[in-house]
Amino acid sequence: MTVDPKKLQQLEDLQAQVRQLEAEVQADQAINPWPPKNFYSEYHATTGFILGMIAAAASLLVNVVGAPVAGKSPLELIRIYLTFPLGEKALQLTANAKDVYVVGDGLILAMGCCLYLGTGMLLGVPFFVTLSWLTEGKSVVYRLVVATVLATGLWIINFYCILAWLQPALFGGSWIVDPSVLPRWVALVTHLVFGWTLALLYPWGQFQGYPSVNRNSN
Repeated sequence: MTVDPKKLQQLEDLQAQVRQLEAEVQADQAINPWPPKNFYSEYHATTGFILGMIAAAASLLVNVVGAPVAGKSPLELIRIYLTFPLGEKALQLTANAKDVYVVGDGLILAMGCCLYLGTGMLLGVPFFVTLSWLTEGKSVVYRLVVATVLATGLWIINFYCILAWLQPALFGGSWIVDPSVLPRWVALVTHLVFGWTLALLYPWGQFQGYPSVNRNSN
C-alpha cells in the first residue's frame, strides 16, 4: 500500500510548524518565566486594591464604634472626611440642624463610606506592595511592626504633606488636620488600624504561583 506523497509532505509541514511553535513558546517562557522568579508587583498592587477596601472598612468600624466612647457622634469621622469634597458645609450635615445645609444621616453615611472605602482602596495599592516587599517570608509580628511604621508614615504624608495645603487651597479651610475638629490621635489610630488590618490579611493576598503545564513533560 503506497502513501500519497502530498500527504507525507503535509504531515512534515505540520510537524515543522509544531516544532517552531514549541521553540517560540520556550523562548517566551525564558523571557517571562512562570511563576515569576522576582517580586510580582502587579499582583500585589491588585491585591492591595481589594484588601485596601476591607482594611478601610475595619478602620471605619473602629471609629464608628469608638466615637461614642469619646463623646462623639458615630458619624463624626464621616462628616470630617466629607469636608474635603464639600468644605465647611460637611460639618453642618445633620438631620436635626436648622437653617443650614441639611442632608439626612443615611445619605451622609452613604457618601462618606464611599469616599472612605475608595480612598482605602487607592492607598491600599502602594501600602500593600511596600508591606509585601519588605516582609515577604517574615513573621506576623515583624509584619505588624513594619505596618505600624508604614501607617504612621502614611498618616504624616496624608495629613501634613498633602491635606495641610491641599484642602485650604481648594476649600479655604483645613478641617481634617485641625486638632480641634479631628484629634491627632484619632487620625493616627485610623491609619494604624488600616495598616494592621492589611498586615493581618496578608496571607489572603500572598502570591502562590502554580507552574505552567508542559506537554513535553510526559
